[in-house]
Amino acid sequence: MAWRIDEALERGEIDNTVEGKTVGRLWILGREEPVLLDLAGDCWRDLAGSRLTFRNPAPKPQASMDLAAVQQGVVGDMTASRKNKVPLVSDEEFAAMYAARQQIPFCWKNTLYLEWFSERNGRVVIETCDFELKLSDHTWEMDDDAEEAQKLANMQAMRDFMNDLVRRIEPADRKVDDDGEEDEFQWEERLKESDRLADAYQEVLEKYLDDPDAERKEAFAMGWDGLLEALAEESEAPSPEPAAWTPEASGDEEDWDDDAEMRQHPLQAKAQDVVIRGIDLTRAGDEHPAAAVLNSALMQVAGKLAGALNGDYERETGYVLAMLKRCLGWQNDALAACSELVNAAAGDPDHFRALEALRDSIFEIREEIVNLRKELKNN
Repeated sequence: MAWRIDEALERGEIDNTVEGKTVGRLWILGREEPVLLDLAGDCWRDLAGSRLTFRNPAPKPQASMDLAAVQQGVVGDMTASRKNKVPLVSDEEFAAMYAARQQIPFCWKNTLYLEWFSERNGRVVIETCDFELKLSDHTWEMDDDAEEAQKLANMQAMRDFMNDLVRRIEPADRKVDDDGEEDEFQWEERLKESDRLADAYQEVLEKYLDDPDAERKEAFAMGWDGLLEALAEESEAPSPEPAAWTPEASGDEEDWDDDAEMRQHPLQAKAQDVVIRGIDLTRAGDEHPAAAVLNSALMQVAGKLAGALNGDYERETGYVLAMLKRCLGWQNDALAACSELVNAAAGDPDHFRALEALRDSIFEIREEIVNLRKELKNN
């Protein structure tokens, strides 16, 4: 994931007065010496050929500021005129309005966006509209074609970074047994790859969130060339005539078949019930920090068990084993969080007993997961 360092920055400078090379210095809170930038490539046209200095009026410490002292690599998008949506309310008001599903007022602002791809630290981003900026005169001018070429190079750098982050396993590298199935450990690698893919896509979504060409750029960065081709064909094809409305097309007259309903596995049903109980027991206004951990872990278990066990079609055994193994980890997190809540509720006998019962149910589900894994391994 990207290193986002704007909060900890005290001040800095970006110098692109030499065409094809961008250098700079960043003074970070708590570090005596500045971090040096030595990057190949140019900024966007508003900064190309100039020297930008900036100051953070309210720096504050950030975790994980272990950046290499010299940042060597290539530039990403570097501009002081990126358009971003900025809420017109405080963080507290934003959270309250979001929770109440209210429309949040915002405005468009020019945002300082400095991105580069470091050989040591990967993708690093400074994104803010709060810094004080000062721009020098331009020593050389970038034209439209040069800027477009630089933006394409930046997109390619983002694509290369995403590919390294995901580290996709090629189909030829996957080993299967005589039945054409992969074992638990191979499925675990596939699930880890899926997690990396989800993290990478989230990073791409954040980068291109407000971009009018977001869909195409996201597809390119993720390496989804098939989707790129489909988008290109769609943009070239004439718009189809809207189809006439019918009850059948809208689903108003669907004839549901009871036999076609998804079968719910008993273990997943228990996990789902525990999720509801956990939410009910932690709904009090003065919520303990462990409550969020508890509910998140329980929801993960219920969701993953649904994918692995529910329905009438048969999954590969290795896939089910890998998912059950992950569920054990979340169950352990839930047990630890529930124990914290039990200890915190010692002064409320009714709540104390309810949380103890919930902990017992979590432990029972954990035992059933362990037993199901043993059963599957023995078959």
